[in-house]
Amino acid sequence: MGLERYRYIVVEGPIGVGKTTLAKKLGEHLGARLLLENPDAIPFLPKFYQDMQRYALPTQLSFLFQRVDQVASLQQIDLFAGATVADFLFDKDPLFAELILNDDEFRLYSDIYRHLRVQAPTPDLVIYLQADLNTLVDRVRQRSRDFEARIADGYLRRLAERYSRFFYDYADAPVLMVNSENLNLADNADDFRLLLRRIEGMRSSREYFNKA
Repeated sequence: MGLERYRYIVVEGPIGVGKTTLAKKLGEHLGARLLLENPDAIPFLPKFYQDMQRYALPTQLSFLFQRVDQVASLQQIDLFAGATVADFLFDKDPLFAELILNDDEFRLYSDIYRHLRVQAPTPDLVIYLQADLNTLVDRVRQRSRDFEARIADGYLRRLAERYSRFFYDYADAPVLMVNSENLNLADNADDFRLLLRRIEGMRSSREYFNKA
């Protein structure tokens, strides 16, 4: 069976790893509906990277509300009518909250999350992109968002570690863990085709792809 067995694909990974780029390429290749995070619509985000302690809670809640709306729209999709590719997994939202909120804020966030949480369809496949810290830093610095220039290397390291722990235990959907260090999925058509063949060849619920 080919890619047609995957009606709902999620691409995940830490900031700078290239998840949105890959989601868009997969969406174009499959003729799929795209469901993408919109950080530009989060008014607190630039302030967050200037003063994380002060703006952590409003930033996290803004992302939560956005994701709730997106997942609610996903519930209305006829997943059998066409594929959907997303660049976020709703269930990983608390990962950021645990990282940036203090104890009192996290309790408040958890209460709101529990009350707002909607049941998203389970992905047919999660593609979890990984990269070394130096690669993440370089990719973030190369992007055009001025406020991301203030992201501390330590924050990116802690975030990557949280992602690793999250997906170590994640078992709700099949996961393809992709080491993106030697892949240029944005500009190299051969690398993208190589990944597509690896996806098509998946036979178990957790597999790894590491281009030599």
